[in-house]
Amino acid sequence: MALSVGLVGLPNVGKSTTFNALTKASNAEAQNYPFCTIEPNKAIVPVPDIRLQALANIVKPNKIQASTIEFVDIAGLVKGASKGEGLGNQFLATIREVEIILHIVRCFDDENIIHVEGSIDPLRDIEIIEGELILADVEQLDKKIERLQKKAKLDKKAAAQLVIANELKDHLDELNPVSTFASKDSEDFKEFDSELRFLSNKTIIYGANVDEEALLEDNEYVKILKKYAESKNATVLKLCAKVEEELIDLEDEEAKEFLTELGVQSSGLDVIIKQAFNQLGLINYFTAGVTEVSSWTIQKGWLAPKSASVIHNDFEKGFIRAEVIAYDDYIEANGEAKAKENGKLRLEGKDYEVKDGDVMHFRFNV
Repeated sequence: MALSVGLVGLPNVGKSTTFNALTKASNAEAQNYPFCTIEPNKAIVPVPDIRLQALANIVKPNKIQASTIEFVDIAGLVKGASKGEGLGNQFLATIREVEIILHIVRCFDDENIIHVEGSIDPLRDIEIIEGELILADVEQLDKKIERLQKKAKLDKKAAAQLVIANELKDHLDELNPVSTFASKDSEDFKEFDSELRFLSNKTIIYGANVDEEALLEDNEYVKILKKYAESKNATVLKLCAKVEEELIDLEDEEAKEFLTELGVQSSGLDVIIKQAFNQLGLINYFTAGVTEVSSWTIQKGWLAPKSASVIHNDFEKGFIRAEVIAYDDYIEANGEAKAKENGKLRLEGKDYEVKDGDVMHFRFNV
């Protein structure tokens, strides 16, 4: 299953530089003026997972296939984006397609890099961006309400939906995000969200773009951002776009050494993907054969047949059983044959809940 992360923020906060660093490809133009990114840049990136290589070292397959994540670099938003300012409507439409928003917030001083608002203020910047997301949702909801009003007199379902829609409209008019709407667990709301894909209902991770010093010790901007995020039950990830960009041309071992020298354990890519997976409740299982060792992303809690569907729909339709070896058991046994000999290979049926790291082989018949 695809995971898509959209990078948003004001112009000149480091989005395109971060995108280049995360995707290890300098294909997103980064310049010191607003709207240098016009079309959204997209990149499919393999999910880093040391377990995949460990399995490959045992199996020695012809091919290694990692799970992937899509990063979308969306042009800098400004005040009035919901009304089309700075080509805002075009950019907001792109955000609707992603699962998670990575909101890059500038948390460093540098007089050589222009800030579109003239000063560094993380909370003001967040208010601008998130306010535009809410206003865009209002516009979408207004159109839906118009349609429901025409149907409500003759359609009981439309009448019930109209009640929820008007409640949501009142909520948004007070500049509250959809994510805090009291009735968001109702079936009528879920139907709205499935159709309209509310921007202010998406999971947001705040990316504090800092200088090297603040990587180790939070500066005042980061402290302010973390306090705000805590009040919203959101997560703040620190990254230094400049440092991440320097990692692009380094080999894995060189990159590790470079990060160690800075006192940092993981790259921005690793941290962002891990947090994105956690936020969306995703896990990976593996298939391991001589032809290919692969990683597959599924929702935590999925049963075996549904989990098999990410390989091919036929696997779910004709599911018979799954052969399962826990990752640690597979590694300890140095492969499937010894794991089976040790009694670590299990046969699981349709009710088996797949666990993170399971090494699986599906039996099916269609």
